Amino acid sequence: MTNNWFECKVKYVKIDENGKEKKVTEPYLVDAVSFTEAEARIHTELEKMIHCDFIVTNISKSNISELFPNENGDRWFKAKTCFVTVDEESGKEKKSNNYMLVEANNVKDAYEYLTEGLSDMIVPFEIPSVTESPIMDVFPFFKDELNEEIPENLKPVAEIEANTGDFE
Repeated sequence: MTNNWFECKVKYVKIDENGKEKKVTEPYLVDAVSFTEAEARIHTELEKMIHCDFIVTNISKSNISELFPNENGDRWFKAKTCFVTVDEESGKEKKSNNYMLVEANNVKDAYEYLTEGLSDMIVPFEIPSVTESPIMDVFPFFKDELNEEIPENLKPVAEIEANTGDFE
């Protein structure tokens, strides 16, 4: 299953280390199937973290193709990766760019962590840039977030197949 990443910008009043209130707009990344679900998920996630009113000011489809989380990292870095393939008919090299997020403490660590994460790739790749991302946090989708309780009037297919030997 591929991820559909949406960047959600959220505006709220943040209290800085001096105790002053300051209006901020911060971007977050959410895995969702639609803009509607992205908005619902960002509200659910941020209600746990932000204990004041906030407003989602913008939701846009992100060009992030893959995530490399790292529990030792404290920021997200956006890396442009370039995969090189050869067209078998023409023999020409074709480069395709992808953008990935890497969690690390600095650009050097992000580059090294990404290189390690991509080391098993068969296709040659380059990493032309790694820059610090403004993304504050990332909320991937986890299967256990679904309510997988089966209604009483339905039975799992596996149970029916086990009882009948086949499925009709």
